[in-house]
Amino acid sequence: MLSLIVPVYRNEESLPDLLAAIADLNDKVGGDFETVFVIDGSPDNCYLLLRQQLPRQSFRSQLVLLSRNFGSFAAIRMGLQFARGQRFAVMAADLQEPPALVLQMNEILRRDEADVVVGVREGRSDPLFSRLSSNAFWWLYRRYVMPEIPPGGVDMFGCNRDFRDTLLTLEERHSSLIGQLFWVGYRRSVVPYTRLERQHGKSGWTFRKKWKYLMDSAFSFTDLPIRLLIRVGALGTALVGALAVVVVVARLNGLIPVPGYAMTILTIALLGSMNLFGLGIVGVYAWRAYENTKQRPNAIHRQSHAFEGVAHAHAHQA
Repeated sequence: MLSLIVPVYRNEESLPDLLAAIADLNDKVGGDFETVFVIDGSPDNCYLLLRQQLPRQSFRSQLVLLSRNFGSFAAIRMGLQFARGQRFAVMAADLQEPPALVLQMNEILRRDEADVVVGVREGRSDPLFSRLSSNAFWWLYRRYVMPEIPPGGVDMFGCNRDFRDTLLTLEERHSSLIGQLFWVGYRRSVVPYTRLERQHGKSGWTFRKKWKYLMDSAFSFTDLPIRLLIRVGALGTALVGALAVVVVVARLNGLIPVPGYAMTILTIALLGSMNLFGLGIVGVYAWRAYENTKQRPNAIHRQSHAFEGVAHAHAHQA
């Protein structure tokens, strides 16, 4: 069976189109299919609408309500935990990723050609600013965090049960699910697609969230901050050496009337800033280690429901 995980947050307007697209997927898969909707603390009526609509749908489904907004990656992990299939796919509720990709991923997984399939964006119909900011984000991600990430980034993936089980063993806090997909390894396949224009609502993927995600990824999967600190320290030492030569020459030529003033002030400023920067880096790592010692779950589900679907319910009654 194929399990489709759909995190839902502020997607009330897109739910009718989403349910229709999923029903179409169910028909094309042949009924060996379920959808796990994870309501990620959405402030709108997504949960109530799905609670009313899902019992009337032709496909099997589960509805999981989180106690608050934990973020899409925590919601996806929760959906993977509840999913009952042998193959899994993740799709956004805004339908900007073509639902047909689920069928391609399922076919690759069914033929056992790969353990994980990632959707790679070859183009996007987003506004200009959104495209530019997204391209800049994924360029930085590839350049400084994980070079294996495709240039357009990854918003959609599918996997088999072995990969799912391994992925769920990673209980890091403040990490990157996309980074974990590539860090885990296994056989990987790629499906290209063009990101569609958003039809309803506004994306919650703000600049602040992108920046936080980039920082989480950098501190979780690379030693870039440490290497940056070493380079800044080496550069600062070189500048201090050059400055010392300048100060000595200026002092010998009488250009500095107060003995030791310029050298003392500049040295204190340079070493003080380097010290603060270094303490900040060490503090971030210490804080993350402390967070992991708490052993808190990535998300907490408050309620869950399972629906067999109209077609399956009639079959059982017969």
